[in-house]
Amino acid sequence: MAFHEIVGNLHVHTVYSDGTGLHREVAAAAARAGLDFVVITDHNVWTHGAEGFYDGVLLLVGEEVHYVRRNPQANHLLIYGAEAELAPQAADPQGLIDEVHRRGGLCFLAHPFEKGSPLGPELAPIPWEDWEVEGYVGLEIWNTMSEFKGLLRGRLAALLYAHLPTVGLRGPFRATLRKWDELLATGRKVAAIGGSDAHAETYRMGPLRRTVFPYEDLFRWVNTHVLVERPLSGDLETDKRLVYDGLRAGRTWVGYDRPAPTRGFRFQARSGVNHATIGGELVRAAAVIFEVETPARGDIRLLRDGRTVAHARGTALRFTTAEKGTYRVEVWRAFRGRKRGWIFSSPIYVR
Repeated sequence: MAFHEIVGNLHVHTVYSDGTGLHREVAAAAARAGLDFVVITDHNVWTHGAEGFYDGVLLLVGEEVHYVRRNPQANHLLIYGAEAELAPQAADPQGLIDEVHRRGGLCFLAHPFEKGSPLGPELAPIPWEDWEVEGYVGLEIWNTMSEFKGLLRGRLAALLYAHLPTVGLRGPFRATLRKWDELLATGRKVAAIGGSDAHAETYRMGPLRRTVFPYEDLFRWVNTHVLVERPLSGDLETDKRLVYDGLRAGRTWVGYDRPAPTRGFRFQARSGVNHATIGGELVRAAAVIFEVETPARGDIRLLRDGRTVAHARGTALRFTTAEKGTYRVEVWRAFRGRKRGWIFSSPIYVR
């Protein structure tokens, strides 16, 4: 099947929780940033009736659910397609995930590893802790605001990164990537998404006042690319199914567009007459041939079960093997004097 690539942001807050924008304002910012879709995930709030196309952007509504009485905070779950308010289920993470499934939805573990900041209690880390749960589609491997929070080691650092955020942004936390590979090694399928966690909040430090960061800025940075079965049509229900089916199948990669645009990345495998793309399962019929293409030059790494098995610098990688395993791609690229994470694909599963 020839899939179609769409790009969107899957973790956004509005005035209905702790963000500052209305739904239509978020969609307008997404349109200016060139996104195809955006999903609102307010904290413990599911807003009915806001979904639709705004300025050519598909706006969907999910929810970020967490148990408000848990102290310290942990276990935030991004929920899509459940079409109901699920915050009352938050105290039991597995029960919450089961309810998402019962309602035909899907879910991802939000910012599973975080680094807090000493600048205030509101900047405490909010990791995922209950790793025995099952039934989630994947992990939010890169969360822009989580990474920013971890950079705020003092007031001078806060001033620097509030004005020059791309100096600090480097990629997913190593702990997140290690845990992802650990989960994949158990044989389960675990997809990757990335999001902004956008709030567009205004912070103050003495006489200084700054919005960190506007929705539009964040929507130009870390997003999720989804391969869908056909182009978006403009029909809400049809296109919602396309987006959520692509996410559920794990046909995703995370791209950071500041170093260079990430549209056009491709990762596929074939063995005899069998073919697979991102999120797919490939049954070996002979040797397995992997092909990776990137939209600009980068440091391309093909990993099997968490270990690099092939490496190339440029815009393409080709690798032949007879080994089964879980294969994913990382691409790094130089930007602002440092190597930065650029593209992180969900796996292809070779059996």
